[in-house]
Amino acid sequence: MAKIKHNNFIDTVDTVFTSAKDQGMLHLYTEGEYLNGRTIKINGNDMLHFGTTGYLGLEQDERLKEAAINAIRNYGTQFPLSKTYLSHPLYAELESKIEQMYDIPPIITKNSTLGHMAIIPTLIRDEDAVILDHQAHWSVQNACQVLKLRGIPVEMVRHNNLEMLEDKIRMFSGKLGKIWYMADGVYSMYGDYAPVQDLLNLARKHTQLHLYFDDVHGMSWKGQNGTGFIFDAIGTLEENVVVVSTLSKTFGASGATFFCSDRKLREKIKTFGGPLTFSAQLEPASVAAAIASCDIHLSAEIYEHQAQLAKKTTHFSTLLSKSSLPLVSENDSPVFFIGMGTPATAYNFTKRLFSEGFYLNLGIYPAVPIKNTGIRITISAHNKIEDISELARAMDHHFQKAMEETGSSDEKIRQAFRMDIRRELPAKKQQIALLHIEEETTIMNIDKQEWNKYLGTHNILDWDGMNYLEQTFSGNEDSASKWDFFYYIIRDKNMQVVLMTFCTFGIWKDDMLSTESVSRHLEEIRKTEPMHMTSKVLSTGSLFTEGLHCYIDQSNPLAEQSFQMLLNKLEETYNSLGADMLVLRDFENGFKWDEMIRNQGYFRIDMPESCVIENKNWPTIEKYGSLLSTRSRQHFNREILPYEKFYNVEIKDCLNQEEINRAYELYCNVKDRNLAINTFTYNRQVFENMNSSPNWEFLILTLKNAVEKNFVGIMFCYKNSGNVYVPELIGMDYIAGEGFNLYRQLLYQTIKRARELEIERIDFGISASFEKKKLGASIITKVAYVQAKDNYAMELMQTLQNETNSAR
Repeated sequence: MAKIKHNNFIDTVDTVFTSAKDQGMLHLYTEGEYLNGRTIKINGNDMLHFGTTGYLGLEQDERLKEAAINAIRNYGTQFPLSKTYLSHPLYAELESKIEQMYDIPPIITKNSTLGHMAIIPTLIRDEDAVILDHQAHWSVQNACQVLKLRGIPVEMVRHNNLEMLEDKIRMFSGKLGKIWYMADGVYSMYGDYAPVQDLLNLARKHTQLHLYFDDVHGMSWKGQNGTGFIFDAIGTLEENVVVVSTLSKTFGASGATFFCSDRKLREKIKTFGGPLTFSAQLEPASVAAAIASCDIHLSAEIYEHQAQLAKKTTHFSTLLSKSSLPLVSENDSPVFFIGMGTPATAYNFTKRLFSEGFYLNLGIYPAVPIKNTGIRITISAHNKIEDISELARAMDHHFQKAMEETGSSDEKIRQAFRMDIRRELPAKKQQIALLHIEEETTIMNIDKQEWNKYLGTHNILDWDGMNYLEQTFSGNEDSASKWDFFYYIIRDKNMQVVLMTFCTFGIWKDDMLSTESVSRHLEEIRKTEPMHMTSKVLSTGSLFTEGLHCYIDQSNPLAEQSFQMLLNKLEETYNSLGADMLVLRDFENGFKWDEMIRNQGYFRIDMPESCVIENKNWPTIEKYGSLLSTRSRQHFNREILPYEKFYNVEIKDCLNQEEINRAYELYCNVKDRNLAINTFTYNRQVFENMNSSPNWEFLILTLKNAVEKNFVGIMFCYKNSGNVYVPELIGMDYIAGEGFNLYRQLLYQTIKRARELEIERIDFGISASFEKKKLGASIITKVAYVQAKDNYAMELMQTLQNETNSAR
């Protein structure tokens, strides 16, 4: 089975975060001997603080501070014992006052992350199922991973997509016990809300549905006694709803709370909830501060705090409505998200605001989709009205400049966030065009000699190869194998080619580059839902080709400008097609404009290694082993040469119908077994068209002494006019070839054929790089750049990857 190197999600996140850290946006430190909530000092500069999640400012309330200090004096810095055995003296009072606030006894946890880890595995039974909103907080999603070890199905739906949620409910309905939907009350990035009333109606319609809300960002600034957004929306807590809230953030202390109406369930969680049983309890200072905060929440004072904050958030909302700033979600929460689109624009804008003395948060992947990078501003009680007014002024001023300096626009940003274009854009100044772009949708309209000069010496990308691809895929009756073609040529004013590329638009499987275990899981679902987890993708190159899909004249002084022009054109095409993803592939690792691409809203992923054999002076075939390393030569002499005698080798330009049937059967054998690169299975038209093309030939292996004379192996090989030999696809009879090293022999016979044709380069492609390297292939590492409309598919792939890793 072919093995490939798969991209690691953690590496992708690390790349994004490292870039933001290098820009001075993340992992910063405050300075000074005290904090007041309104200002902070970073790198020696005093800044107004618009990044806190302590919306009511209670963490600076003198009553909470004094309570914490007295508790330390009276009880010490901690009470180092599990609550299972004994709680320190302040816990009982805190639990009593929380119960007064909610009219329900609470479970108090160390923090919300540990709370989810304690609650979810106990709450969800083996016969239940879980459905996650894909923007539910990471701590909720992470706690659900352990459920998969128990065989509990965990599905994911797009953010606030009730139609998709109901489809999942129907899928589970009647087959399982409770169906739990998990969501945030107030989402931490965009500040938008869960559609609580719609969810309650859905739960009345589907009685198996239960709701799990994380409301840590809705706490204190909303609701009676500051009990939060969810309790304000639902009123009485019904049996099919549970809520996790917090004593941190707006509450001003530390810890988290859990509420459910089922007393037995509550006691069971207290008894069996992992971190509740085995972790240290809250420190006396934290509990004392929480008690002091409870006193505020249980008094009329909490409504004064809420009203003052509401006045400030309304003021900011009003200022934003009069500005050109793209506010992503309009609501009355103290969380505001201004869309920037690309990281480059977000970095530029944030630096500008930092330099003016305003601190705010960068919202970046994976918290938001890479193309939906933006700025999160949080309003708190510490902010003065004049501070807020100055922030709005500075933001409106610098937003235009940030767009101009990073090549963005209001239209691009609003399009990325699927927002209405609210105003006409100012007319751009006319400039003398130093570059112009030509667009075509068929290779027939492109000069054959010019195309072959720049792109035709790679893979099957010569003019005739492109013609084959168009004839095969552009008119394919199978929607999974039907592609649209787009060609782009960028020239300078002297009509010289600066850049040349082509793209295809079609359907990809979302797990194409995932591990085989993930793909096997999804292929079971696709037996009844063929298009499950697929996306419409616009990509440079095609799924049938690999290698250099984009020629750039690096010596031309307009090279970078031409590449930026291409990115703009691709984004325009991407949006007009309604594609889900835009992919740029296959660039060599260390590509010159790597940072520029990532800052334009793409994230980089590692592609599978590619294998190439190049030799301008082939030795006699008897001396081929001399080209190999000592270890590879031993392998060659032991595993390849001795098996050649078992095969008859034949080269055919054309197959009869019976042979085509056999060739397609063997191709399907390999395709069905190998999910290392999980694409759709090609239909027969792909092979029929090979048969009628003069550039294709078929390398066939038959076992000499076999009773059945059917061939057992076949390479489908393309002869590029640019002196490249491309074994594009392979077919094998695994049963008949067992014990005869069939795959290795096909590789070796391909090398012999290229030498016979005096072709200098063999593009062996991706997968099985270990086997190809032993025959002298060089390994080329490639990267791709991807942007997507949202994170849903990528996050689901990650959860599936975690699931299969855990199962192993």
